[in-house]
Amino acid sequence: MSLTAKILLGMLLGIILGSIFNSVFQDNLPSFLNFFSEFIDALGSIFLSLLKLLVVPLVFVSLVVGVSNLTSDKQLLSISSKAIALYLFTTALAIISALFVSSFFEMANGVSMVSDSSFEQDAIPSLKDTFVNLFPSNPIEAMAEGNMIQIIIFAMLFGYGVNKISNETSKVRSFFIDLNEIILNIVNFVIWLSPVGVFCLIFSTFSSLGISIIFTLINYFLIVVGVLIFHAAFTYSLLLTSLAKINPFIFFSKMKEAIIFAFSTSSSSATMPVTLKTVEEKLGVDKSVSSFCIPLGTTINMDGTAIMQGVATVFIAQVYQVDLSMMEYLMVIITATLASIGTAGVPGVGLIMLAMVLQQVGLPVEGIALIIGVDRLLDMFRTALNVTGDLVITKIVNSLPINLIIFSSLINLSHVLHQK
Repeated sequence: MSLTAKILLGMLLGIILGSIFNSVFQDNLPSFLNFFSEFIDALGSIFLSLLKLLVVPLVFVSLVVGVSNLTSDKQLLSISSKAIALYLFTTALAIISALFVSSFFEMANGVSMVSDSSFEQDAIPSLKDTFVNLFPSNPIEAMAEGNMIQIIIFAMLFGYGVNKISNETSKVRSFFIDLNEIILNIVNFVIWLSPVGVFCLIFSTFSSLGISIIFTLINYFLIVVGVLIFHAAFTYSLLLTSLAKINPFIFFSKMKEAIIFAFSTSSSSATMPVTLKTVEEKLGVDKSVSSFCIPLGTTINMDGTAIMQGVATVFIAQVYQVDLSMMEYLMVIITATLASIGTAGVPGVGLIMLAMVLQQVGLPVEGIALIIGVDRLLDMFRTALNVTGDLVITKIVNSLPINLIIFSSLINLSHVLHQK
């Protein structure tokens, strides 16, 4: 049995057994089964910690190796400009799709504005602080906190320095290449444990929440999942076919292991070791491209989260009977797209971003409490889409000729100026 099949089996067993535990025992769990449940939960937490343990060293070392291997500064500029442009473009498309589709459905039927859950809003940084915080003042602190954007910027600068002083026989470059191989061997070991880890994580989620929670907000849940599937099946397939010249069915077949992993962990960051390994080995993406695009995508590519924000904004507006204007819809698109920059790829971060979006259009932040119940399950779906987007854009950037996007933008600009 292949590793992907084992992971899928572990996920299905986790859903079935976890749902049975929740529906049969609920709060009356016998002591020996309670011990079993806590043991499974502990194993899942350990597995997740092992994955997160690898993220910072893997990102830093692989990016240093990738940048040090680049032949010119122009190549680095080309990779970064294409990746950032595509990530922001797909995020904007995602939230436009979510707002457009959800506006045709009445999701608030039977939903009360009173909820047992609550949402405490954290302080939202200003646009200036968000931009300033992209650049590290202390790289060690950035690594300790797992601040991915700051780690990426420091690693790029460090790799650039290695690139300028090193040659094929450089001891510094050889050290990082060897260190990268060591980390990849550890990644292989953790991936070997993944079927058990995935089972434990899924079991813990469904034993605590149960599958019945989906039916309390069934309209909202189905629309979010539907738009997520549409974005993956249509938008990504169109981009892969037109820009990367690859059959979407072949692509998704090769990437299913990373996508299942993302679904299980609900964390783009925790999935990163698997994502990097998969995109390099199964898609043949150059390490200099993958080591930059995947960590960057984990931070700024939030297509799944953007879709949730779009549908949730319309849902909360319907609950509170607020009609949103076209200008407010535009504000949602701009805010959600820009808010994706610098957001950590960890479980639950979408709710913090949603609070920012709701504030911009004058909707009560308290409305988030209505969707908290199903958000943990939806987080699994949207993380899978986020990671899929990382894989798609990385493959496209690897396939596109240098400066294609910049050239296309200049052509479009010249048409606009000519019309004026």
